[in-house]
Amino acid sequence: MERVLVVDDDVELCDLIAEYLKPEGFEVQAVHDGETGLERALAGETDLVVLDMMLPGISGLDVLRKLRERSRLPVLILTARGQDVDRIVGLEIGADDYLGKPFNPRELLARIRAILRRTKTGPASGEPKKIAIGDVEMDLGARTVRKAGDGVELTSLEFNLLEKLMMQAGEVVTREQIAQEILGRRFVAYDRSIDMHVSKLRRKLGRYADGEERIKSIRGVGYVYTLPATEPAK
Repeated sequence: MERVLVVDDDVELCDLIAEYLKPEGFEVQAVHDGETGLERALAGETDLVVLDMMLPGISGLDVLRKLRERSRLPVLILTARGQDVDRIVGLEIGADDYLGKPFNPRELLARIRAILRRTKTGPASGEPKKIAIGDVEMDLGARTVRKAGDGVELTSLEFNLLEKLMMQAGEVVTREQIAQEILGRRFVAYDRSIDMHVSKLRRKLGRYADGEERIKSIRGVGYVYTLPATEPAK
């Protein structure tokens, strides 16, 4: 049974989430302030956190920031309608996904399942366990990334996104593919979360040593992980 921690000061909403998720096979625990939420999240007794941004005391963003200093535990943030800044900053800090309030419980369930699925997915039988392009190497079994021998900390979503891009290096990966295969949902043109995750990957990996951009945008289509000049094109 997978364990979900809900951190939200709306007690009634927490009860509704628990009532919906428990019959779907989840163990749900709810807390109503940021300090307690951070403590429970770091205790190692949960598989995913549903985190509201508007909390008394320590804010949801501060909880997420402190959590990311010590853990890669998957986090789905809840934002109030129109709070685009919280959503963008949350993704930049390391949230795996977001959902705006009010929301449909079925969509919350779908987002949670998608996050957990990509968090736990390892290489299938017969697939390569490592991918190496230039100075970046991914170990798909251990779910680790190294650049020039140094570890790179990625969220589970960033790891899966990088895996997709590197597996198809030299080829365009469309925004529709990323939405469906990585985010686990239908692509919506105004959803900028894909851009945010790609932007974070770019910052963490940097450019090639010769200054060449590692992940290029193909306007209106998607992204391509470029091959370094020393490697032949596909």
